[in-house]
Amino acid sequence: MKTLTAALLATAAMATAATACERTLRSSDTHPEGYPTVVAVQEMGKLLEERTGGRLCIEVFPSAQLGEEKDSIEQTQFGVIDMDRVSMGPFNNIVEETQVVSLPYIFRSVEHMHHVMDGPIGDEILAAFEPHDLIGLAYYDGGSRSFYNSERPINSMEDLKGMKFRVMQSDIFVDMVGALGANATPMPYGEVYSSIQTGVIDGAENNWPSYESSGHFEVAKYYTLDQHLIVPEVLVMSKKTWDSLSAEDQAAVRQAAKDSVPIMRDLWAAREKESEQKVMEAGVQLVTDIDKTPFIEAMKPVYQKYVTSDKLKSLVERIQATE
Repeated sequence: MKTLTAALLATAAMATAATACERTLRSSDTHPEGYPTVVAVQEMGKLLEERTGGRLCIEVFPSAQLGEEKDSIEQTQFGVIDMDRVSMGPFNNIVEETQVVSLPYIFRSVEHMHHVMDGPIGDEILAAFEPHDLIGLAYYDGGSRSFYNSERPINSMEDLKGMKFRVMQSDIFVDMVGALGANATPMPYGEVYSSIQTGVIDGAENNWPSYESSGHFEVAKYYTLDQHLIVPEVLVMSKKTWDSLSAEDQAAVRQAAKDSVPIMRDLWAAREKESEQKVMEAGVQLVTDIDKTPFIEAMKPVYQKYVTSDKLKSLVERIQATE
């Protein structure tokens, strides 16, 4: 209730920012102002305002102003928040299909992920949100996560044996690291730097911008581009809000969301390049020519544990068959 009240107060406080619009849609994001996902939804809002002649605008509330992802999802389902940009992980216990795209090595590369999510499989997963009072609009990038550590270059699975890696507090990620022969240590993100520095853990895993912005590259100078997790993010709308729109405005929202995707991808690619350049200039040793095949093979027991229904098994097969 406190979170709900805070969201309503924040919405009311910023309502005057869009008085020129007939209706302003409130959109939540945990990332700060200027982050690629935040800018992409702001650009979507500009497109929507122009194409609807001012009937619809979007006001983005960054930095978790309307609550962290778990809370903002619930508020979007209730219609308190109109739109929400969220990682797939928090949806794993709500929308079954999102579990598959959160699996390690389900995507062979970022390009493969784009091909899958931009096609019929991606449309199918977006449609799966509707029974849960949400309308899936578009997918954004969250980068690829790779291992980094303070001890040695990781050129093969043998190099991972016995090493201690921080992972997010998720059973699937703990099992992933264990299947690779390493030891997983779940811990809050804010504790990672000091834990590597003091030897509590040997390393962690994340994307380029997080590796750079956190300063982890200062204490863990070996980065292996294995891309074990390439989890897309999703932009959703409250079904209550959606149902209140005319068919014409629903089509405008869908198209504006779709048109914001290449904007977000360009911004993300630039951010990744900037972060990579910064850490390489700091003397990070990068491994790029790693053979992923043994890593992928090692995930079989993880898949057996988490991919249990016929629906999910079919989804995995179709994703793996996508070129």
